[in-house]
Amino acid sequence: MKSTYNLVDDSNEFLNEFRDVTPLRQDNHFQTSQTKFTLAKQLKREAIEADYNQAKNYLSTEELQPLDPYDHIMFKQSGIQNGVYKNLRLGKYAINSVLNLQNTKFEKARHDVFNTILHSHSQGERVILIKHGLGLHSKPFQGLLKTYINKWLYQMPEVIAFHTAQPKHGGNSSVYVLLKKNQQQKTNNRELYYSR
Repeated sequence: MKSTYNLVDDSNEFLNEFRDVTPLRQDNHFQTSQTKFTLAKQLKREAIEADYNQAKNYLSTEELQPLDPYDHIMFKQSGIQNGVYKNLRLGKYAINSVLNLQNTKFEKARHDVFNTILHSHSQGERVILIKHGLGLHSKPFQGLLKTYINKWLYQMPEVIAFHTAQPKHGGNSSVYVLLKKNQQQKTNNRELYYSR
């Protein structure tokens, strides 16, 4: 058994070995290891989110009165300025994203419309273009998707206006959709307004 003296000597010897070592600088910033999202992980996450959204998809599947494939479809919530709606109708706003539903089966189209609008709204996008096609050969009636998109857009609270597109964007086979500002955009606007 070592004596107390030897323990002190051992301690001094240990400290002598490390006398040229400088302590690490104290830093109040803590680094967290953030998982890098690979494309596969991102796609898996989006698929899970899409499945969740599909489970709460409330867009109507009930039978509707068919629209003529060449009819214009349009809607404007009360409170939307006429100038804003006119610019939408004339295709003057930048299109943030395009959803092409031509040759898409009914249930997938319903799924895509629902998820695209929710996603675009959450990302702060204001105008999307939906290409639904004329549906001249759709079953059980012509203009099937157009008829349902007219109903679906009206059902979604994120949509504040829509109008059949200008010929350069597909005319009667497409529709411009104006989304309301998301919460972050509203907050930014309030801060900008009050800072003046």
